[in-house]
Amino acid sequence: MRTIFILVSIFLFKMFPPETEQKQSTIPVCYTPANDMSALAANTDFQMLHEAPVPFHYQGAGETVTFPTSDGKTGSGFLLKSAKKSDKWLFVYQEWWGLNDHIKQEAAKLHKDLADVNVLALDMYDGKVATTREEAGKLVQGASAERLAAITKGGVQYVGSNAKIASIGWCFGGMLSLQNAIAGGKQVVGCVMYYGRPEGDVEKLKTLNTDVLGIFGSQDQGIPPATVAKFQEDMKAAGKTVTVKMYDAVHGFANPSNPKHDAAATADAYKLSLDYLKKKLG
Repeated sequence: MRTIFILVSIFLFKMFPPETEQKQSTIPVCYTPANDMSALAANTDFQMLHEAPVPFHYQGAGETVTFPTSDGKTGSGFLLKSAKKSDKWLFVYQEWWGLNDHIKQEAAKLHKDLADVNVLALDMYDGKVATTREEAGKLVQGASAERLAAITKGGVQYVGSNAKIASIGWCFGGMLSLQNAIAGGKQVVGCVMYYGRPEGDVEKLKTLNTDVLGIFGSQDQGIPPATVAKFQEDMKAAGKTVTVKMYDAVHGFANPSNPKHDAAATADAYKLSLDYLKKKLG
């Protein structure tokens, strides 16, 4: 009887841990709802990793363009054309805040430094932009995988079948940059992902037509070093190459509007990304 009592007690403890243990919050790294980051975005701890962006207004070149998407709707993006006709394209993917003025500024900076490359910052929220972490979390949760894929596919069709495409993105956009590389096939020649959720399906990674440059922060609690290490293992298993640069920095460190912005790490990561993109789109 004593043995049975002990076994039952262990079972109940496993099924119903003490209240103090239940309340301990950890950030999930595995999730499968509306899109691959939706459950993570719903987690309060992950939301708290994002400081509200400092207000910024972009004043510069660029235009909004629209294009049909495969789901019967219309997609849009912020376009900066090459000074001379070019089939080289860089897709820029927004942070979880949306296609705000900070992303437009980043797109403009990349456009200037890449010279003869068209830059298209895709609007993955269909015009919605968040200014608080709570709003951003809801926008990520509300972005269906089907709609995200349709916008990216619409962007690929917009630039044409002769286009040579590379991509770059941060946070939510880092995940989307990698997904673009997976879905884009042979047109995709480069992929930069900043602290985005990696793809964990080795079979999908096998379809990559390019290597990947991954930029992460060792202090990132949302995409921790262990997750990055697993991504490296998965890429190796898929027979693909990923170059990881790990900075002693927090999640979102490369965003100048983030109060925890790391200027030195950002500058180094930008140079690394620019050199990579020039080589891929050269």
